[in-house]
Amino acid sequence: MARSSGPRLGLGKVLLRIFGFFLVSTLCGVLICGFLAPVIAFTNTTVKGSVGFYQSLPSQLNVDSPSLSSTVVSADGAHIATFYAENRVKVPLDQMSPFIRQAIVAIEDSRFRDHPGVDAQGIMRALTSNLTKGTRQGASTLTQQYVTNVLNESRLSEGKPEEVVLSGQKTMGDKLREIKLALELEKRFTKDQILEGYLNIVFFNRNAYGIEAASRYFFSTTARDLSLPQAALLAGLVNGPSIYDPTADPNAAFNRRNLVLDRMLGQGYITQVDHDAAVASPVELKITPSMQGCAGAAIATYFCDYVSHLILNNEAYGATLNDRERLLYRGGLTITTTLDSRLQAVAQAQVDASAGENPDKWGAALTTVQPGTGKILAMAQNTVFVPTPGKFDTQLNFNVDAKDENGYDLNGAGGFQPGSTMKPFIFAEWLNQGKSPTAVVDASRRVYPVGFAWRSSCGKVLGGYSSAQKAQNLGADDDLQNNDEGYYRPMPINYGLYNSINTATFATAAQLDFCGIQKMVDAVGLHSGLDNAPVNMHQIGNLLGSIGVAPVVLASAYATFANDGTYCKPIAITDISDSQGRKYDAQTPECRAAVKPEVARGVNAVLQDVLKVGSGVYIEPKVQSRVPVAAKTGTSNNNGATWIAGYTTTLATASFFGDTTAGQQRAGQNVNINGKFYKSLDGYMIAGPQWANFMMEATALYPSGAFTPPPAPPAPAPAPSPSGSQRLTFR
Repeated sequence: MARSSGPRLGLGKVLLRIFGFFLVSTLCGVLICGFLAPVIAFTNTTVKGSVGFYQSLPSQLNVDSPSLSSTVVSADGAHIATFYAENRVKVPLDQMSPFIRQAIVAIEDSRFRDHPGVDAQGIMRALTSNLTKGTRQGASTLTQQYVTNVLNESRLSEGKPEEVVLSGQKTMGDKLREIKLALELEKRFTKDQILEGYLNIVFFNRNAYGIEAASRYFFSTTARDLSLPQAALLAGLVNGPSIYDPTADPNAAFNRRNLVLDRMLGQGYITQVDHDAAVASPVELKITPSMQGCAGAAIATYFCDYVSHLILNNEAYGATLNDRERLLYRGGLTITTTLDSRLQAVAQAQVDASAGENPDKWGAALTTVQPGTGKILAMAQNTVFVPTPGKFDTQLNFNVDAKDENGYDLNGAGGFQPGSTMKPFIFAEWLNQGKSPTAVVDASRRVYPVGFAWRSSCGKVLGGYSSAQKAQNLGADDDLQNNDEGYYRPMPINYGLYNSINTATFATAAQLDFCGIQKMVDAVGLHSGLDNAPVNMHQIGNLLGSIGVAPVVLASAYATFANDGTYCKPIAITDISDSQGRKYDAQTPECRAAVKPEVARGVNAVLQDVLKVGSGVYIEPKVQSRVPVAAKTGTSNNNGATWIAGYTTTLATASFFGDTTAGQQRAGQNVNINGKFYKSLDGYMIAGPQWANFMMEATALYPSGAFTPPPAPPAPAPAPSPSGSQRLTFR
C-alpha cells in the first residue's frame, strides 16, 4: 500500500483539528442563521454571546467615492499634472473590458452572482481545509473584500492610516463586522454596482489603485481596451500585489495569469481556443510611470506649482491645510486652468534658448496675461523643477510673488528690480494731471539733494538723490545717471520716455504730486514681490524700479494700458469639479477701472515708439511690422535684471533675463552668455528678443487690432542725434 507523502500527525493533533472543525462549524452555522433571522436562541452560552455581539455591530456602510486622483488641465484640454495619494481614476463598469469583469470573478469569487454577500459554501470549504489539512484558505467574497477596502479607504481619508486592517490582521470581530456589512450592502446595491466599486477601489500596485490606473500603468492602455491576457494578469495581481508583480517576478505573474485563464475556461467565460492562445502569449508590459504632482508635470511645471498653491492656500477648499490637501490629493478634482498649451510651448522654447547651456545659471522668465480677463496664458522659465545633472534646477517660481496677499507661501522668487519698466506709470500720472505729453522738461538736472521740494500732498517724507548724500543703496555712481552722455538736456517728455532717459523721468516727477504717482502704481496692481506690500513711490529710487516686482504682476499692470485703463487681477483657475459633478469655487475675472481711458491711450501712443525709434529699436524680430505693439525696456543699475514688458490689444507679456540667485547681487557686466560677450546687459539684448520671438508666434494665435488713439494725438517730437556712439544702450 502506498504511503502518504504528507506529514504524519499525532493522535492529539488529529483530535484537536476534528474538535476545532465541529466548533467552528457550529459558529459558522450560528452566523449563517443569524444573517437570515433577526433573533435565534441557542442554548450554548458561547453561541449566545456570538449572536449578541453580531447583532450589536453596525449594519450601514458609507460607500463614499474612494480616493481619486486630481487632474490639472490647460484651457484647451492639455494634460498638465496629476495629484494623488492613491493613483486612481474612476470608470463605470461599462467602460471596463468584459475580460476583466469575468477574470476577477473567476479567480476571486466564482459564486459572486449566486451568494447574498457571504458564501456559506465557501466558508465551510475553507474551514474544512484549514482545520483538517492545515492550509490557509480564505473565504471572503468580492463583496466582503469590497467592504474591507471601503473601510480602509475611509480610515485613510480621515488621516488614520494606523487603523487600516489588512487581511492577515483581522480579528474575529473584524470578520463579523465585514460579514454583516457585506450582507447589508447586497441589499442596497446590485451585483454590477458592487463589482464596479470593487474594481475601482482595489489595490494593484503602489502606482495603481483601481483597474483604470492599473491598465495605464502596466500596459499603457485603458480598462476598456484590456486584452484577455492583460485582464487575466491584472485579476491575478489583487490576491498578492507584491508576490505576483510582473515587474518584480515575471514568472510568478505568468503562472498566476495562466491560473486565472484556467479558471475562466473552467467557468465557461472563454473558449478553449481563446484560452490556449492567451496561455501561450508572453507577459508583455508597457510600463507608464505615473509621476506625482507638479514634479511630474507634462508641461508648465511652475505654473502647475502656482495653481497648487492657490488651492492649498484658499480656505474655500477646506478649513485647514490638511482638509485642502485631502481634497487636492484624494478628491478626484478636474482643475481647468487658464493656460494655453500652444502659447506655453512657445514661451518655454524661448526661455530655454535665451541662455543656452547656461553654466553660470542666468535666469530667464516670461509670463503672458490676457487684457480684459487677467487670464494667465503662459508662464515659463529656463530651469527644471527636479534636480537633474547638468541642468539649472530650482523649485522657486521666477514669475510669481514669494507670498500671496494673505501671507501664504506661493513658492515664488519674490520678483526682480523692474528698472525703467516703471517709467510709464509716472508718465501716466503726468497725463492724468492733464499735462501735455510733448511738454519739455529739463533733463539736464542730475542732482536732487536731500531737502529738495518734492510735492507730496499726503504728508509723506521723501529721500534725495545726490552723490553728496553718499547713499549707495540708491544705486548712483555719481549723480543721477543716463546711459549716454548725449541726453543731459531739455527734451519733450514723450521723447524722454520712449528713449528711457532717467533724468527726464526725474524732471517729470519733480512736477507731480507723489501721492498721485502712488495712486497710479497701486491702481494697476504693482506691489513688492517679496511681501505683497505696495511699492512705496515716496522712496525716490523706486522711480527707476528698485523694488522687486514679479513678471506676472508687471504683465498685468501693462495689460491695464492694453485694456483701455481697466486693470484685471491675474487668475489661473477657471473651473474645479469633482467626479460627481460637484462644482467648487474657481477664479473669475476681477477687473476695475484703474486708469482713465484717455490716459491709457496716451501711454499706448508713446510706448509704440519704443520699438520704432526708442530704447527697443534694436530688438529683433520686428514684431511691430506685424501688429501694433507697445512696449518698454528696463534694466537695473547693476545690469543684473533686464526686462521688456510689451503688449498688443489681446496679449500682455513681461519678459525677464538676469540674476535669479539668492540676493540678486550679481552684476550683468563683462559676462559671457550663450557664447556671446556682453559688456553690460540691457533689456533690449536678451529679454527683448525672448519677448519678440514669443510675440511673433503668439500674435498669430491671438490676432489684435490698432490701439485706440488718444483724444489729442501728440505732435511728433524731435529726435536729435546724441553725441557719442550711434548704437546706444538704454535703461
